[in-house]
Amino acid sequence: MNRRTRWIAGGAAAFAVVAGGAGVAAATGGDDDSDEGPDTPLTGDALDRASAAALEETGGGEVTETESGDEESAYEVEVTLEDGTQVDVQLDESFAVVSSSADDEDGDEADD
Repeated sequence: MNRRTRWIAGGAAAFAVVAGGAGVAAATGGDDDSDEGPDTPLTGDALDRASAAALEETGGGEVTETESGDEESAYEVEVTLEDGTQVDVQLDESFAVVSSSADDEDGDEADD
């Protein structure tokens, strides 16, 4: 193989790798307005298990929002307590509590 052919083949291979990586990133990353990714509501068994774990952590209340997959945890469940306080419960892949935080009087989160 001559030198020019190697450069062409190498450039084509590099282009294929870059294009493939961009395709994977576009398919999995998405933007925050898409229906896939970190802000996807839980459904089915994941919803049931995450809700049960969050309600056990908070001692009751009503599950008002769920999400999957963000940088903090595998699942996030928002629970509204009887007094109106909202608690965000972070869960790992096995639905164990990683952390929880309640909104304070100003609407800001305060760690529990």
